[in-house]
Order: sequence, then structure tokens, then C-alpha cells
Amino acid sequence: MDLKTLYDTPPWEWPEGTDKMLLGILRDDRTDQSNCLLAAEMAGDSTVVNDELVDALLSILGNGDASDGLRGRAAISLGPALEYADIEWFEDLGGFADPAAVPISGPTFRKIQETLRKLYADADVPKNARRRILEAAVRAPQGWHQNAIRAAYLSDDEDWKLTAVFCMRYIRGFDDWILESLDSKNEDIHYQAVCAAGNWEVDAAWPHIAGLVTSAKTEKSLLLAAIEASASIRAQEAQEILGRLTDGDDEDIVEAVYEAMAMVGEFWGEGDDEDEDDEFLH
Repeated sequence: MDLKTLYDTPPWEWPEGTDKMLLGILRDDRTDQSNCLLAAEMAGDSTVVNDELVDALLSILGNGDASDGLRGRAAISLGPALEYADIEWFEDLGGFADPAAVPISGPTFRKIQETLRKLYADADVPKNARRRILEAAVRAPQGWHQNAIRAAYLSDDEDWKLTAVFCMRYIRGFDDWILESLDSKNEDIHYQAVCAAGNWEVDAAWPHIAGLVTSAKTEKSLLLAAIEASASIRAQEAQEILGRLTDGDDEDIVEAVYEAMAMVGEFWGEGDDEDEDDEFLH
């Protein structure tokens, strides 16, 4: 199976040995840019990521001769593994409670954190790569992230401000800036602010979030984010405004409503209504 076909195949259907195939592509200096980008993206998937692939991604990230886009892609791919490892890491144990449940080792987890910190501090690293480095690093929170986010948000560069608001989804303590960003004219910043408000259950964001949910003009991706955020912020009131959306024709929106309420243990109806729920969800 060639790389493009593999890329178009769901990860859970990737054949055995895919990790080794990706590793070979990433380590081969003769690999063209487009294939390298595909392999770097795929290497971060939970079905294949391991210590060797992480080392390959870190090597690309630290390679000053690699393109800014490829280095940024490598950083993005490190984020999910970093986040999952952080959830399973216990400082008191100095490692993972169940190492077999984590696709990377403890030393590799720490290596990712330290490498991202050093590269972010290197002003010679191109802008796009540095943004992606910070966006990946915050998925396993560390002390230096607070100041990095503040600097990014207060810069005059809107790209950096977008990165900052994205990072606020993972690092607490920025409620005021999240609320401020809800009024941003930049659609991407607005979207990330909605996600961050929901993640930290920012109650003061409720009027804005509720307004997005009830407005017929809210763009779909923003509406989906607002649906999830509303259930996190005020579950009881969210139930009242989300119910009407289950009558719509868009299955993505209907499913998002039921999933949002299921997260907080709220369900509509009893008995026969369960069959109706199943109809929407399958």
C-alpha cells in the first residue's frame, strides 16, 4: 500500500508495520516534501506513535534545514501523544502508573517536553514552527507556558494571538482574555475562545455562548463548538436551549447536542425516546 492510499485509509485499518514504513520515510533524506509532510502527520496518530517515531519527529523539528511547514507539522504531531502521556504521568511515581497503556516511554515524554521548551526559546526557529511548538507543548502543562501565552497574546501579531487563545484551552488562568477574545472579529480567534470558555467552564461567557447556540446565523463549526461549551458551562440551562436543535436535519448538529448532554449526565425523555436517540446517533 503506497503512502497516499494509506493516508486516505482510516488509521484503525492501517496494516501491521505502518510505523516502520513511516519511520523509513521520515529518516530518508531523499523523501520529497509532500510525502514527508504526510508521514509526519500520520506518525502522530495513536495507532502508530512510539519512541522511534517521536525521535524522528523531534529530529525534523530541530533541523534548521527543514522547511518551516514540515517542522511545524512535526510539532503538531507530537501534541496528542504528549497530552495522553501527561494524563497518565504521576510525579509521585516518577513515571506512568501503567506504562503498557502509554505508547511512549517516560524518558521520551520528558525528552519531548525539554526539546519543545528549548526550541521555543530559540529565536532563530521560524515563526510557524515556534507557534506549533507552543501549541503542542501546552498539551502537557509546564510552568513556562503562562509567560509564553501572555507574550503571544500581547503581541501585535494576530497569528500569535490566535496561538495564545488556542493555548488557553489547555492552560488555566486566562478567563479575562478568553472573554475578550469572544468579541474578536477574527473568526479563528473567536472559535478558539469559545472552546476555551467551555473547557474552563467560564460562567461569564454564558450569554455569548447561548447567543451562538440560539442564533440561526451561527456558522456550523462555531455552532458545534458552542453546543459543547454550553453544556460545560451551564448544563441545566443548556438543556433548555439545546433541545430544539434535535429537530433539525443536520445529523452532525443533532449528534453534537446528545453528546454534549451525555457528557454532563443529562438525557432527554425516557422509554421510547431512547430509540429516537439511537436513530440520530447511528
